[in-house]
Amino acid sequence: MAGTTVPARRGRFRGSTAMRDNLAGWLFVAPVVIILGLFMLLPILMALWVSLTDWNGQGSPFRSGVPFVGTGNYTRLFTEDGLARQDFMTSIRNNIYYVAIVVPAQTVLALGLAVIVNSRMLKGKTFFRAAFFFPSVTSSVAISVVFLFIFANSGAVTSLLGVFGIDGPDWFSDSRGILHLLLGAVGLVDPSAPPSALTSGGPFGLSWWEWLSGPSVAMTTIIMLVVWTTSGTFMLMFLAALQDIPVTLEEASMLDGAGRWQRFRYVTLPMLKPTLFLVLTLGLISTWQVFDQIYVMSQGNPSKTTLTPAFLSYQTAFRSFEYGSGTAISFVLFMIIVVMTLIQRWIMRERNGGSRPRRHAHAPAHASARTSARTGRS
Repeated sequence: MAGTTVPARRGRFRGSTAMRDNLAGWLFVAPVVIILGLFMLLPILMALWVSLTDWNGQGSPFRSGVPFVGTGNYTRLFTEDGLARQDFMTSIRNNIYYVAIVVPAQTVLALGLAVIVNSRMLKGKTFFRAAFFFPSVTSSVAISVVFLFIFANSGAVTSLLGVFGIDGPDWFSDSRGILHLLLGAVGLVDPSAPPSALTSGGPFGLSWWEWLSGPSVAMTTIIMLVVWTTSGTFMLMFLAALQDIPVTLEEASMLDGAGRWQRFRYVTLPMLKPTLFLVLTLGLISTWQVFDQIYVMSQGNPSKTTLTPAFLSYQTAFRSFEYGSGTAISFVLFMIIVVMTLIQRWIMRERNGGSRPRRHAHAPAHASARTSARTGRS
């Protein structure tokens, strides 16, 4: 009887101890949970409700007189012909080109700068590290204003092009698409008279000619600004990852006869994949949420070729006082970011799983096995 009573008491004692530990843990994190719930979760739920109404900003959105439209604000963006869908799809087109250029460009530039700064032959690493990172810590509004002066009609860039006999465009007033200009330069199409097959129809209220315009000259100028200002932050991430790579891996690959490009491709890049995923994810999120440069430099002009979903959401809600439609645009933008991040994560996982057998086939490339073997023999 005593032998069965003691284990039962021990079980109850352990259960009560675990319960007290769980209760103590929740008490410690309760302030943070309450703050996040009040200032993050609750506003999100309130905004979701606003996106289902036709609230005009007058009074409370939760009063009985606010019209409830359900998913009408969302369907208006995708299925109903009108200015709302045309502006939204124009902003999506602009942002797609913006993301497709900015994310690869800033990633490659940041990785290149990190490799340069991490080089053993470079003198004055501290100076170059600070110089490359300086644009990232400077106010984006201040840099945007400086770019407005640099790319003005009488600015430094236009004057420099004039020295070489090049007549520069009106950078922030030129709505022509880059792809249209390139096709016209090689003589494939006439941008002023595009083919009727491309202008007669297209998805979501825009013609194929509009979808295939490429970023405008004004958007390209903003892209150059953003790539320059964001590469410094990502450079520090790559630099920290490069300095964390074991020196033995590089030395073993050199002993195996691997060249500089082979060491970078088969040793350095695989070790940088977690950092690469982080940089690409942050780049996707920031480029889909671009707002301040658009607000300062173009306000969506010229001809809405720099309009983005984030700025359109602000414009619809706080200028047109259509808070329901503006909030709906922001939630669609949120879903786009989530879907793009999940797709990117899936692609990088597939590459990780499928590329390992190929890398093992290159003797100079994968020196980790030989490194461990040499370590064992020594």
